[in-house]
Parts: sequence; C-alpha cells; structure tokens
Amino acid sequence: MAETTTGTPAIEIVGLTKVYGKTRALDGVDLEVPQGSVFGFLGPNGAGKTTTLRILTGLATPDQGTARILGRDVTDVDNDVRSDIGFLPDVPGFYPWMTAEEFLRFSGGLFGIAGEALDARVKALLELAGLTGVKQKVGGYSRGMKQRLGVAQALINSPKILMLDEPTSALDPIGRKEVLDMITALAGRTTVFFSTHILSDVERVCDTVAILHKGTVVTQAPINELKERYGSQKLVLEVTAQSNELASLFSAASWCAGVEHTNGRGLTLTVSDIEAARVAVPAEVAARGLGLIRLEAGEVSLEEVFVDLVGGGQ
Repeated sequence: MAETTTGTPAIEIVGLTKVYGKTRALDGVDLEVPQGSVFGFLGPNGAGKTTTLRILTGLATPDQGTARILGRDVTDVDNDVRSDIGFLPDVPGFYPWMTAEEFLRFSGGLFGIAGEALDARVKALLELAGLTGVKQKVGGYSRGMKQRLGVAQALINSPKILMLDEPTSALDPIGRKEVLDMITALAGRTTVFFSTHILSDVERVCDTVAILHKGTVVTQAPINELKERYGSQKLVLEVTAQSNELASLFSAASWCAGVEHTNGRGLTLTVSDIEAARVAVPAEVAARGLGLIRLEAGEVSLEEVFVDLVGGGQ
C-alpha cells in the first residue's frame, strides 16, 4: 500500500474533462481535497458531481486532465489504492434477503477481512449506523436505514477516503439527520468527500466546500472563508420603537442592498459597505430620537453565497 503524508492531498484534480456526445459533463475541473477534511462537493443536479465521482472511483475514464487519489493517478492505480477508498453511490444496491450484519460480513469478506478483525469492525459499524440488534432483513428497511447501512458498508475496509454521492437525497428529515449524524461522527477519522445539491447539509457537516456549476468548479474554500469572501455582510439591529421609517431610509442608502423586518422594532440589513453602515446606522437612529438596543453582525448563509456565485436560476 502506498505511503501517504499529511502534505499529500486526499484528492487532487487538474483540468479534468469528460464529454458525452455533445454534452460537456466536466470542463477543466480543478480541485484539491486535504486529508482529514469533511469536504462538500456542492452543485445543482447535472453539474457533473456524479461524473467526477465515477472517474475518481475508476468507473469512468477522463477525456483530458488528471485525477489523483493519495498521490496516485486514478487511471493507473492498483487494488491496493482502491482498497483505501470507500464509496456509496447515489442509488446503492443491497441483497434484500440479508440482515445488516450479514451484509457487512459479506462486504468485509470481499476485502479479505476475517476472524476477530471482521467481528470487531462489524460490531463498531452496526453501532455507528444505529443498527445494532436489528434482525430485520434489508428488504424491509426504510430508505434512511438503507442509507445508513450503505455508509457502514463503505467503511468496512477502513478507507482513507469515503466518497458519498447524494447520501441524503430523497430522505425524510429524520432519515437525513441520522445520515448526517453518521458523517459528523467521522470527522477527523477519515477524509469524507460528500457530493450533494442540498446546501443546508453541507453547511451542517462540512468544513470545506467546492461549488461545481456546469462542469466547472467556480470556487473552493473553507465555508467560513467563502461566506466572508462572497456573501454580502449583514447587520442586525433593534431599536426602542417601530422601525418602519428607518427601514425606508436604509433601503435608499447606497451601502444597503436589502432590508428585512425581524419584528416591529428589529431590522436585518444586507450591506455592501460594512464600515459605512456601522457609521450611518447609529447616527440615523439617534437623529430620530430612538434608542439602539442591539447592533451586531449577522450570519451569511451558504445558500446566499451559492446564489451569489451561480445565480438563482442555476
């Protein structure tokens, strides 16, 4: 098995291109995923996320560019490198007549895991998936249970990189929470490459994100850095009386991009010039004889950053 170092990216992609007929699924994708991160690969449906995962896992070949897993080119890797990868496709398949334990034991056997090592691993993964003691056959599982089992199966070989393709798609809120809790529990234990179109899921569990749009990565950075770099800044204020007059005044200001009422006396301002806003807001409040109860920076959401970068119509 090839040695890796903390300086070697878990995934490194340069100029990756894939064309299907007249469709350019990937158009010069550049991407770097640091080891140990929970990396959100975010984009609308059809952006090229699944194509990227298929190339990384050896299920498809690129037309141009390179993709490396732990420093090894994916088009020239052996099974030793593939054994470092765990993969959950967007529509995982199971043997419906097996129990969760039987399915995990079968999966472990494919990697040559046996004896006490397999016993310990199956026990730990059933606990992680919340399936300990469940004797029901997989064919009777809910979609959420199947997805949790799918994540557990992808971890049976203790991979250095876990690749998940839309693992929470079509789940109900409880099922989504359970799968996201599993991913959260993996932070710091393995690199997670989490492909999804659901922004709130990325914001909840990922530390770094790349946004893919029409086959091209439009940006990549830690989530907090993205918010600071691309998101409009916000100010949240509350005054001692009705704020309608202030709302109208701030809406017309050159530094204000939007005003939202949070209650009768509260406003959330989306601002393009935070320094100008910090000067103007207290002055205008005082000029109208109002008291300023609260003035603080507001949180920019990943959704706002996404819309800012790719547009609301996608």
